[in-house]
Amino acid sequence: MPSDLQGRDRARLVRWRITFIAVLAVLLLLAASGWLRRHSIRAYFSSVTGEEDLNEQVKGLGRLIILRLTRPPLQLDPMVPIAHADVNPFGVNAFLEQEVEPQKLELAMQMIRDAGFHWVRQEFPWEDIEHSARGDFWDHKWNKSAWEKYDRIVDLANQYSLELIVRLGNPPTWARADGDARGTFAPPDDPEDLGNFVHAVVERYRGKVTYFQIWNEPNIYPEWGEQPVDAAGYVKLLQVAYRRAKEANPDCVIISAGLAQTIETGPKNLSDLTYLQQMYDAGVKGYFDIMGVMAYGLWTGPGDHRASPELTNFARPQLIRDIMVRNGDADKALWATEIGWNAVPQDFAGIPTYGRVTLDQQARYAVQAYQRAQEEWPWMGVMNYWFFKRATDAETGQAFYYFRLVEPDFSPLPVYAALRDYANQPAVVYPGYHQEDHWALRWSGTWESVQDSQAVLQTMRRSTDTGSSLAFDFQGTDLDLVVHRDEQSGEIQVCLDGQTFQPISLRSQRPEHSVRLSLARRLSRGKHSVEITTVNSAGTHVDIDGLVVQANTTPWSLWGLAAAVVVILSILVHSRCRGWRARLTSP
Repeated sequence: MPSDLQGRDRARLVRWRITFIAVLAVLLLLAASGWLRRHSIRAYFSSVTGEEDLNEQVKGLGRLIILRLTRPPLQLDPMVPIAHADVNPFGVNAFLEQEVEPQKLELAMQMIRDAGFHWVRQEFPWEDIEHSARGDFWDHKWNKSAWEKYDRIVDLANQYSLELIVRLGNPPTWARADGDARGTFAPPDDPEDLGNFVHAVVERYRGKVTYFQIWNEPNIYPEWGEQPVDAAGYVKLLQVAYRRAKEANPDCVIISAGLAQTIETGPKNLSDLTYLQQMYDAGVKGYFDIMGVMAYGLWTGPGDHRASPELTNFARPQLIRDIMVRNGDADKALWATEIGWNAVPQDFAGIPTYGRVTLDQQARYAVQAYQRAQEEWPWMGVMNYWFFKRATDAETGQAFYYFRLVEPDFSPLPVYAALRDYANQPAVVYPGYHQEDHWALRWSGTWESVQDSQAVLQTMRRSTDTGSSLAFDFQGTDLDLVVHRDEQSGEIQVCLDGQTFQPISLRSQRPEHSVRLSLARRLSRGKHSVEITTVNSAGTHVDIDGLVVQANTTPWSLWGLAAAVVVILSILVHSRCRGWRARLTSP
């Protein structure tokens, strides 16, 4: 029979528990309102911390609050026009040059396309194409053109309507006076040798390949060879490569090297944040069209919002974006050269260097990563999943092997099926300032692309016919259409969520560029559909120059206040309950 003291402690414990539950319920109801009808608390904690264990969620939430309270807000400039950001986001890394059998190469292309991927990031190794000597593109071992296998990859990509991102790097031995003494990945002695190779590749595939990435992970060992990394040295290479690429094809697009996510301080491994600022200090601005970035989740999921220099997580691209904005490159897009989670099996004999998730988590995280980037990062373009497959299973003893989507025999893993189902869904426009070439826009009728120095990013779309239309689905509460107005402008008619409104005249007595025309305000949260139809009379036109979607959401300060109180109460209650439980169970 319990003593009076134990009885009082038990009653006090019950009262504390009841009080805690009541306060927690009130706070969450006040903060979230109707949100709680759609989501669980644990799901919300996971969506902001990337953690699935409740204890880690609580700790992660506390750290997130501290970050928000102690660090200045990141400068992300989400509502500026950004070139190359409104493209189809689904890309995948591949090792197609390793597929010896033609039927396997074609099957790989087919499966990549069927999964909904639009982009294939593929290395064209310098050492494999210009192997023997400067200007020598002949494979002397097999007595054939060294271009042959890469020509086949380019032709098949075009056949399957896939767009290549060609990665250029891996210098041949002859490009260094000391050969491989500084490592096989060490840069060439003369940057012009790389420039000549880049010119040759870009020129050869002009009209077939537009996007080229220069180097990979130069901020870590061994990607810069057996030597300290050198941001200024990489910038010199990039400057030469950029200049020579544009000489070969002015319309080509150059992507900077994706910097490896690391918090190390050198000399062979240097934080991507430190390295990027050193690149800007060395004069990189103006020598890339798209910023390459890595977006691995490693040990936490895609919901991790803890953007901190001390963490390598899925939020880290925000820190890269912040550095870009502070250095005057807010109008440049980021493309994730590699993303993914590593499903290392529990019986793996080595060290899970790149994190460890289950096959189910890998599948869920992949979809959530693309979804988060589309919803929250309008400055992010393509995200290339790492990776499609390896040609053989010879590397099962290496930790990186388990990122794959497909086994060497082409058996798909759960992550492949999850991405296939997600990527093949109808496209949606999410919050941001978007261009008229956004991949989710459906144009019907007669529209022409018009070059205009006064237009946003110098282009817009024009129709002189009646009945031409623009239709799309969007996720947001507010919608603006960006238009050009002048004396010859016609009218548009808007149909929103099935309701048709009176025509809107775009006519103006004087030319007006980049005019934001409000089409909707304070819509309910969720997906909406809109169709904009031209109503032109003779001699008039409609010019569309983009659109702006916004989503009014619950302010972070409200969530932060509620979360802070919840964390504090959790700690207090946990401590109290543990003490009382010990007293109740003591002899």
